[in-house]
Parts: sequence; structure tokens; C-alpha cells
Amino acid sequence: MKTLLTMLCALLATTGVHAETGTWKPTPGHTQVPIWPGAAPDQQPVPGPEKMTVSTGLIAGLPATAITNVTRPTMTVYPPRGRNSGAAVVVLPGGGFQILAIDLEGTEACDWLTANGITCVLLKYRVPGPPYDWRCDCRPHDYMVPTLALEDTQRTIALVRHHAAEWHIDPHRIGVMGFSAGGFLVAEASTRYRQRAYKPVDAADRESIRPDFAMAIYPGHLAVNGKLNPNVPVTPDTPPTFVLQAEDDHVDGVEQALVYYTALAQAGVPAEMHLYAHGGHAFGLRHTQLPITGWPELMKAWLKTIGVLSK
Repeated sequence: MKTLLTMLCALLATTGVHAETGTWKPTPGHTQVPIWPGAAPDQQPVPGPEKMTVSTGLIAGLPATAITNVTRPTMTVYPPRGRNSGAAVVVLPGGGFQILAIDLEGTEACDWLTANGITCVLLKYRVPGPPYDWRCDCRPHDYMVPTLALEDTQRTIALVRHHAAEWHIDPHRIGVMGFSAGGFLVAEASTRYRQRAYKPVDAADRESIRPDFAMAIYPGHLAVNGKLNPNVPVTPDTPPTFVLQAEDDHVDGVEQALVYYTALAQAGVPAEMHLYAHGGHAFGLRHTQLPITGWPELMKAWLKTIGVLSK
């Protein structure tokens, strides 16, 4: 079975294997809110208008939806269902910094978070962005920093903290969760918070952009020749982190999790890593017969351990 990343890349380059259905919209009752008061900073040209693509191939019995050519980044707030824990998580879908797997690694993560009393803030960050190869090799050249996506991530964390009282969120329990390329953004947000990647634009930018906790799910681009990517400088102040990956992940490779976890452990950062023999890449939270698909319960236990959720 093709990985999601391979399949969605193919969708953008071929015909007859996908259906384009306009632009993505959240479910009724939820609204996308631009994260910048005007034009987003440092915007670069993209190869066309924003579009949504739905696969005809299936992942765990369901199609997958991709968004590309995002120049107007937005956040969509999903309030918790039932009891509000007070925690919030900014969700960062993956897609090789070319597309966003907006359902598999976005709205479906929000469904799980909100069902567990956590406010979910789904970020539709800018893709594709330089210095990325639009030919769909799905990896940044020379492991350069995805500046546009980092700007959008930092800005969203600041906005969530700025609106914490209004949204009934504890400003000291705001985390980030990302998949694949989004997992790299999780590591960047966790290690590069001392300086914004953009110039402040309003009062929200007086807020801290440091996440209080982080979840990196089959992250990519964290290891360079077996060593930690210098773009994610782990320190003892890096927030507590949960890492998950499959040993047969042939898109990013299990060394991504191993190298990052090792750096966290050496810095004394509270971290938990789970590796599974099988699972591949880009499985999201969809359930299959593989044991790895039970991972959300491990994350829930970890969130209780670090005090984000009550025991």
C-alpha cells in the first residue's frame, strides 16, 4: 500500500486518481480565522490557487484529503466536547511542506482531542513554501528551515495564549501536536521559541510562543546523517515531549524519532518514546489491525502523567 505522502504527491502530479473539490472548509459550526491581520509576512509565489484534493485511494478504508497552495493561513478552533480540561493543542498536519493532510492528520486529531476535553486549534499553515522542491520529492533541500510554516506556527501559539481566557483555556497548558512534516514543526516550535521568526504585528505577539508540551508523531527531517538537525537545538528548557514512530517507516525513517529522543534525554527533558515494528508512515489516528493504531491511548496516559489531563 502506498504511503499517504506518496499517494497525495501523486494526486498533485497526475490525473485520473483524484477529485478536486474546491477549497477546504471545516464542518458546520466551525470557522476558519486568518492568523495574520493583513497579508502574511514573507509570502512567496505558489504555483496556483488554493485547492483541495480528495483521493480515490483509501487509507484504512477512507479517502484522504489534501490542501495545497495555501497563502492565507488560518486556524479553526474546535472546543472540547463534554468536560473542559482547560488544555489546548495546536495541530499541525503533515504533507512534506507541499500539502496538508487536513483530515487524516488534522480534523481527525481534533476529533480525538475534543472528545478528551481538550480544545483543538487546527492550523492550516502555508504550503508549499521555499526552499522546497515542488516536484514532490517531499523533502526540503539541505534540511533548510521552513520559515513560512514556522512563522504561522509561532503566531498561532501566541494567538491561542492571547485568547486563553476567552476560550476557557489554561495559558500554561497549551501544546503542539504534529505529524510527519508537522512533527518537524513541533520540534522547531519546541526549540526555537526564544526568538520569533517574524516581526510582531499586534498585542498577541507579546505572548510567549513556547509550547508547554509537545507530541511528534512519525516526525521527519529531525536527523541529518545520524545526528540531530541543527535547526532544532534541544535544550533543558525544551517542553515535555511524546514521540511515536514505526520501525518500518520508509518515508522518514525510525532514526528521526531515535535521534530526537536521544537529544531530549541527554538534555534532561521529560520525554516518552514509543516504537512499533510495523505501521509505516502516515497512518494518523485511523484504526487498522496493527497494534500501532492504539497509540492515542498511550498519548492519553502520558498527558495524565505530565498533568495536562487529570488522572
